[in-house]
Amino acid sequence: MWNYGYAIHSLFILFIILLFYFSLPRLSLRINRIFIYILWLESAVLFFDIVSSWADSNLSQVSLSVAHLLNVCYFASFFLRTLAFFEFTSIVFKRNYSDSKLYLAILCIPFSVAFVFTFISPWTGLIYNLDGGQYHNGPFYFLLYYVTYFYLVCSVYVTLRYRYIIRRRYFYSMMLYQAVLVAGIIFRKAFPSYLLMDSFCLMAIFTVYLAFGNPEFYLESRSKVFNADAFRDYFEENNGRLNHKILGVSIHNYMEMRDIYGGRQIDRGITLISQYLYRTFPECEIFYYRNGTFFLMADPEFDENGAAAVIKERFKHAWTADNLELYLGVTFTSAYVRNDVASSDYLLSTLMSAVDKADGEFTGEIAFVSDKELNDYVDKASIKRALENAVEHNQVEVFLQPFIEAKSGKLVGAEALARIRDAEGNIIPPIAFIPMAEANGKINTLGEQIFDKACLFAKENDIAAMGMKWISVNLSPIQFVKRDLADRYASIVEKHGIDPGMMHLEITEVSLADESFMNRQVHAMREKGFKFALDDYGTGSSNIKRIKHYPFVDIKIDMSVVWDYCKAPDEILPTMISTFKRMGFKTTCEGIEDENMAKIVTELGCDYLQGYLYSKPLPMDEFVKKYSSCNL
Repeated sequence: MWNYGYAIHSLFILFIILLFYFSLPRLSLRINRIFIYILWLESAVLFFDIVSSWADSNLSQVSLSVAHLLNVCYFASFFLRTLAFFEFTSIVFKRNYSDSKLYLAILCIPFSVAFVFTFISPWTGLIYNLDGGQYHNGPFYFLLYYVTYFYLVCSVYVTLRYRYIIRRRYFYSMMLYQAVLVAGIIFRKAFPSYLLMDSFCLMAIFTVYLAFGNPEFYLESRSKVFNADAFRDYFEENNGRLNHKILGVSIHNYMEMRDIYGGRQIDRGITLISQYLYRTFPECEIFYYRNGTFFLMADPEFDENGAAAVIKERFKHAWTADNLELYLGVTFTSAYVRNDVASSDYLLSTLMSAVDKADGEFTGEIAFVSDKELNDYVDKASIKRALENAVEHNQVEVFLQPFIEAKSGKLVGAEALARIRDAEGNIIPPIAFIPMAEANGKINTLGEQIFDKACLFAKENDIAAMGMKWISVNLSPIQFVKRDLADRYASIVEKHGIDPGMMHLEITEVSLADESFMNRQVHAMREKGFKFALDDYGTGSSNIKRIKHYPFVDIKIDMSVVWDYCKAPDEILPTMISTFKRMGFKTTCEGIEDENMAKIVTELGCDYLQGYLYSKPLPMDEFVKKYSSCNL
């Protein structure tokens, strides 16, 4: 009835993958756990597919209860595998649908129905029946295909919807993985007598194994200890439920030792140290970070002082590598990590600061990382979560701060400023989250959201009636290097149907570092109709000669320069303003806090003023309420 030769071959191949996979150390991560789960489910599906097919073809030789049991096990494992494939996709793209009861219910209904129908099939024949001594598909056999189609469609949606959060090669691997599964279900329907789908599932498993599942990805190349990527992923995934002691073990004067002994010998020494730590502390997860530094991660009961004493004793003896004896010193650091860390990178930064300090002092004692040092980063964890939530759900708020014409005292423009809120609804200052957004790459999405909302504000409000001629939006240096920036921003103003010339893009002097790229980027943006302003002049490597080549419509002089002049007048600020006026630039003085400051800079010839004297940054609705009825 069935040709299950393909399934037998697939079972042997899967057995080889299992042997290799379990021969290597594995870190307890969700992606590893779901991959192991898929391997065991695939093993079960293959096994029950073969034996149930044989039993169904030889019902006269098998008791009916055994045949029912084998069929139920096959269909149950089939549906479990289908769900597991979708769960794997969700984990790769960092989706946790269990947080939403609605999404969880929608996702579980098809599986639950199919699972229930499977277990009652021996009595109802809904999925299959064995009446008359022969196997027959039941009236609801089509659920095999419909449930598979449902979860494949969900997987493809998640892959396309969140493709930007993973590297491109991983995205293509996931698309190939899903294409193979689609081909498998098509072949199963087209050739039901051949057990081909298991072979396609095995190919899909092999695809994700090569891209994600190989344990060697998380192993240091010279030993069986975990690498820095493993450290980062573990702490990122377990953030919020951490309870670990970490003991740092570092080669003293690592770079100097590398110069003395040579890179090859030191690398061999690191391998020997790795093997020693792996054998001596089997209760610990051991990570090699870099520059001769290892981290032992253990339970809170771990005796770091005793471990340090054992390791220190071993370092009194030579490490023999390639007929060369390596005599190395060792330093120790320790931290007790509980609950949150801002990120694994922040944790590593704290630990490495302690490593450097211990290496400099070289007392032989453990340098403990205090709770205060860790708590400083715990505060950043909440900011990081707030940032990620705001960007992901497009909840970044736009506040507006006015530009005031110096001579008339009237509103002429506004600067759009990003704001996010913490879990309690309190405003988080930009100085806390902007550097974090720049470091983790979210600044590009955040910047586009601010620009989009500023354009929408210009479209939906009669800003000309308020006296506004432009809205300024900041461009981070990270954003400014995006080669498709001009096209993306042009598409946003086109979507809202507004004049790009009314959107002034503020950049800082840092963005001017690469002049050739700067020229190309500014030219591309100007062709789309955008205008540029230079922000915070006076805080960077100020270079008037370089600035004169760029078509800035406004140069904003940093508040620190303005304040210094107002406290103790000198020639710096007057020279700046007069020079820029002769070059044809408009100028804005930031940080104006009282009437005297406004009068001083106005007399110097400054064109526009900005500061708390006129208004702090306001939410859009408050800004409209304040300036729609009257102009300053």
